[in-house]
Amino acid sequence: MTKYCLTVTCPSTRGIVAAISTALAEQGCNIVDSSQFDDVETGRFFMRVSFVSEEGTGLAALQQSLAPAAQAFGMDYAFHDEAEKMKVVIMVSRFGHCLNDLLYRWRIGALPIEIVAVISNHMDYQKVVVNHDIPFHMIRVTKENKPEAEARILAVVEETGAELIVLARYMQVLSDAMCQKMSGRIINIPIRSCRLSRGRTPTSRPSSAA
Repeated sequence: MTKYCLTVTCPSTRGIVAAISTALAEQGCNIVDSSQFDDVETGRFFMRVSFVSEEGTGLAALQQSLAPAAQAFGMDYAFHDEAEKMKVVIMVSRFGHCLNDLLYRWRIGALPIEIVAVISNHMDYQKVVVNHDIPFHMIRVTKENKPEAEARILAVVEETGAELIVLARYMQVLSDAMCQKMSGRIINIPIRSCRLSRGRTPTSRPSSAA
């Protein structure tokens, strides 16, 4: 049996969950985990469904089965084979506790991802990253070169085939253009979710000097 993940976003309305569940059940799939979120500010609905294809249904058939509901509800959706590791780019500035935690979890197999690159606006963690056999890219960001720097960041994402960017205490504010370009593919790790070293008091505000 193959395990898949389905991610969905669309305008919030009634019947979305029922339509998705029905489409999967008709293809012999059993849902094993599901989470959803309704953003009242934007009116958008988000859902992540993990399911098992008990009858060996492939991705093409799954996409065809969901297509009518996707069109009816205006869905943006994607199926993922959970056996294939997601390609991830990590971005960091000068506080490395989140980066180190992610690298440790990845190294012991607790994070089933493929880290294809680490991008930083400083050289502080180059040796740490290279010692893990991960490509390191130092891209300096200033007010004057921000568009050029973000273009270089996006180039790394495209070249590596990264599906997700993780901001691990990356202390630069991303432009609206980049956020729109990478909509749904960037996550930020809150400070309280990382292991802080004793005695450190990292600032919570991004700045051009970070």
